[in-house]
Amino acid sequence: MKDEKIQDLIQKEISRQRDGLVLIPSENYASPEVLAAMGTPLSNKYSEGYPGKRYYGGNKFIDEIEALAVERAKKLFNAEHANVQPHSGSQANAAVYLALLKPGDKILGFDLKAGGHLTHGSPVNFSGLTYNFAFYGVNPKTELIDFSEVEKIALEFKPKLIIVSTTSYSRILDFAKFSAIAKKVNAYLLGDIAHIAGLVIAAEHPHPFPFCDVVTTTTHKTLRGPRGGLILCKEKDEITGGSLAQKIDKGVFPGLQGGPMDHIIAAKAICFLEAMQPAFKKYQRQIILNARAMAEEFKKQGIRVVSGGTDNHLMVIDISSFGVESKKIQDGLNELNIYVNRNTIPNDSKPPYNPSGIRVGSPAITTRGLKEKDAALVAGLVAEFIKNFGDKNVKIKIKQEVQRLVKKFPIYNNFKW
Repeated sequence: MKDEKIQDLIQKEISRQRDGLVLIPSENYASPEVLAAMGTPLSNKYSEGYPGKRYYGGNKFIDEIEALAVERAKKLFNAEHANVQPHSGSQANAAVYLALLKPGDKILGFDLKAGGHLTHGSPVNFSGLTYNFAFYGVNPKTELIDFSEVEKIALEFKPKLIIVSTTSYSRILDFAKFSAIAKKVNAYLLGDIAHIAGLVIAAEHPHPFPFCDVVTTTTHKTLRGPRGGLILCKEKDEITGGSLAQKIDKGVFPGLQGGPMDHIIAAKAICFLEAMQPAFKKYQRQIILNARAMAEEFKKQGIRVVSGGTDNHLMVIDISSFGVESKKIQDGLNELNIYVNRNTIPNDSKPPYNPSGIRVGSPAITTRGLKEKDAALVAGLVAEFIKNFGDKNVKIKIKQEVQRLVKKFPIYNNFKW
């Protein structure tokens, strides 16, 4: 590259990813094929509209690419309709709200501290600023979703939309129970499966269809594709009797976005094909096994795991009893090439910027090839760091172990830049 500064920084970031252990549940390593599609001249094309109905000329092959991505998404998720254009999971959610609601309409979302997402009604997010939200949380003792409480809130609040989702909730989402509640108040049910999409299609987590009217997801995280969004829905609007698919498509374009990112849509199509392969299902199973091994190791080390364990790819550990700020733990692990993110715990008394929890997940290390024994070892390193915070000898030992593991389980070994 002529821009040597950017080239140098890109190379440093590639090296950082190679040389570190990513435990952030929302991060993963896309395949070289997915990365290759993102770096193509497809990025040059403007293609506002949909296949066969564009506002610009020259979209013959772009139409074929998007149609293939849609076909694969529908097959992969057993969906009646798919829109592959959203640039992100947040924009996918925004498009659904725009398609089905009016500003000020009522939405019942999952409380951020209990495991929800910013776009599920946070007062600092467009969702909370535009719509009228109420929230369900988790039982204070079990830290599990209490469906009697969800139903009570729904009957009193009477929302037009109910969101079932996870960003840091480590247990199974019971779409059937949420659907029963939504029907009682005549509300749409939105399943945001951004974190668990890979688990869902591999049958490692219950499927949102036919219970949800609309499903949104990202295409990275457990799906291991490019950064982007996806909306899936039923063809018919079971509340109004119209076309739900048409409403969703209009919500994306012209409602929310202009031209889609055609290079990313091509990468999504590749990702969907990769997810159809038998090896992908084995990979998702290993994600679960590794996460469980990590949770058990944390408990063995005396670190509390929120809700007592995990059924999916992530967990939140409660570090409040160790007297060290979560931001300092995150920053300290960064120096040792272990990457986590601080996270709230249910009913957290501390602020979101420096909460009481650390969120840990297994997708990226599983992509590297780690198995249960290795995952438990990594959890043990995190626990050792927390319990011996500030001990230089412990830090040296952990960094050496990280270096050994990344050499044993390399990533992007043959990737050329």
